[in-house]
Amino acid sequence: MQWAEQTWREIAATDRETVVVLPIGSCEQHGDHLPLLTDTLLVSGVAARTQALLPEPGYLWLPTLWVGCSEHHRAMPGTVSLPAACYIEVLERIVEGFVADGFRRIVLLNGHGGNVTPGSQAIYNVCQRHDRSDLWVVLCTYWIAAARGIAALDCMETPRLTHACEYETSMLLALRPELVRMARARGGLRNFASEWYHPSSPGISRVTAARGFHQMCTNGAMGDPTLATAAKGEALLAAIAPEIAEFLTEFAGWPPLGD
Repeated sequence: MQWAEQTWREIAATDRETVVVLPIGSCEQHGDHLPLLTDTLLVSGVAARTQALLPEPGYLWLPTLWVGCSEHHRAMPGTVSLPAACYIEVLERIVEGFVADGFRRIVLLNGHGGNVTPGSQAIYNVCQRHDRSDLWVVLCTYWIAAARGIAALDCMETPRLTHACEYETSMLLALRPELVRMARARGGLRNFASEWYHPSSPGISRVTAARGFHQMCTNGAMGDPTLATAAKGEALLAAIAPEIAEFLTEFAGWPPLGD
């Protein structure tokens, strides 16, 4: 069910065991070939594909929150961002509204890397504030949660999803091809020789370094978007949605923890 399409009385009558899902994205630069709203469009697409795999009722889907924490993209025009402290408070207040309405299973379905740290802090703050064994608030970043399905694909030519890359470009070609400027697609990651830090992914770095995208990339794009195709995008979405659906199905049955 779509949360925003219900009346307030229909929300009031909804089973409080229903899983509430809020997709969260961003509006920021994505290289020379993808639109600013890429992360929001992608997580919305993942949400729609996932919803189609799940039974009704049982899940309430919010409209995607299109603004995220994108301070590390600020140097490049077009980026719209909430600073981390502000974004944490925004997420907390939204989640607190669900809790006040009596819902106990809440998922932030995340589509932007910059939302991971403030999103994690927000759900931590809410859960510490309430300290209830029956309250579950989870941050689910789709490419992390679906890493197993993505890794099983044999069509991808680069090793991981980064930013404005083969993966993101392919998925947007599948979802909104009219918005992709493939003639302008190129990666711009700067070379950085280190055994400890790699600008393209925290997942392969052994330390964390805070850098702006204009410092890591010449054009704000990582990976190799020239390899992107709509067919690869469809394969990615077909791999990701079942993994997220599997998680949400299990999550719907998580028992209270600590009783």
